[in-house]
Amino acid sequence: MKPLLILQTGSTYPALQRHYGDFPDWIRQGLGDQAPATVVDARDGQPLPGAAGFSGVVITGSHHMVTDEAGWMRHLMHWLEGTLQLAEAPPLLGICFGHQILAHTLGGEVGDHPQGMEVGTVALRTTSAARGDPLLAAFCDQPWAQMMHRQSVLTAPAGVEVLASNGHGSCQAFRYGHGAWGCQFHPEFSADVTRAYLQAMRGQQLSDQQVDDLLPSVRECPQAGAVLAHFANQAVPAAA
Repeated sequence: MKPLLILQTGSTYPALQRHYGDFPDWIRQGLGDQAPATVVDARDGQPLPGAAGFSGVVITGSHHMVTDEAGWMRHLMHWLEGTLQLAEAPPLLGICFGHQILAHTLGGEVGDHPQGMEVGTVALRTTSAARGDPLLAAFCDQPWAQMMHRQSVLTAPAGVEVLASNGHGSCQAFRYGHGAWGCQFHPEFSADVTRAYLQAMRGQQLSDQQVDDLLPSVRECPQAGAVLAHFANQAVPAAA
């Protein structure tokens, strides 16, 4: 069985990492044990492995910004272009930064949101297309998710199917073709991780009052979290 590939594009705060682990740890937990997962750091400048050797690919979130256009980001975009053109490309899921760089690769517009950051547990509106989507169908019945981002997909790429939006963003999730997805929300975040993020941002990106207002509304979002398990279900049978 081919392993899943987790492309790491960032890490959480050191204090959170010591207590909860890092992005790949949370994603592995969400994917389940249907297939082993290999983690490759996309930031280290080394050539990325060929996607054909994996049953599926997940691109993590990051504290980096797509608009920084670092060299490793351009390298990742080139890799994405090649992967999406494969005759039998493995399923691919981009989370937060991964969602944004996938959209940017496909020709969408990514940048700082004029309303500022979107953080905490938020409600989304799913589209009619999401009802039949293998990743987001169950999410439609409880469209709450954990958010933690400053930049957004401001304009969706041409040719994608938008699956979720809300008052903050018109493209909170999308599908490209039959096997590539982006989600701005964090299916790998637990309520505890979201609370820890809010506390870590207190006095920095967020004021004390903002954090105090947001904390009571943080809740577990099992349907959003299940997106990772649904992705594994799509990836592993195709590679078996």
